[in-house]
Amino acid sequence: VQLVEFGGGSVQAGGSLRLFCVAGGYTYSGDCMGWFRQAPGKEREGVSAIRSDGSTSYEDSVKGRFTISRDNAKNTLNLQMDSLKPGDTAMYYCGYGSWRTYCSGDPGNYGYWGQGTQVTVSS
Repeated sequence: VQLVEFGGGSVQAGGSLRLFCVAGGYTYSGDCMGWFRQAPGKEREGVSAIRSDGSTSYEDSVKGRFTISRDNAKNTLNLQMDSLKPGDTAMYYCGYGSWRTYCSGDPGNYGYWGQGTQVTVSS
């Protein structure tokens, strides 16, 4: 599975950005796709994940501000980010993982990654 992200950029606090990820190659029913981020000097952390059946999970700090969605027919993954904060600044990565009953934000459960797209939020 090849993953390519789009949509990062710079925005002021309180603004919005939308990230896109396109998955090439074969994907499977019951799989997981997710968004992760990594700030300089920090470990990669899960932001949000979604299973092929539409069930989702969110990291606590983004609940109510970010919305994940996917189109299984088009193999695309989206992340709508509203009310952005400076603490959201990071490189954002799209990840793909094989079948699971629950899609968590644990990066260890994802075997495929995109190249990343930078999100910068200024105060």
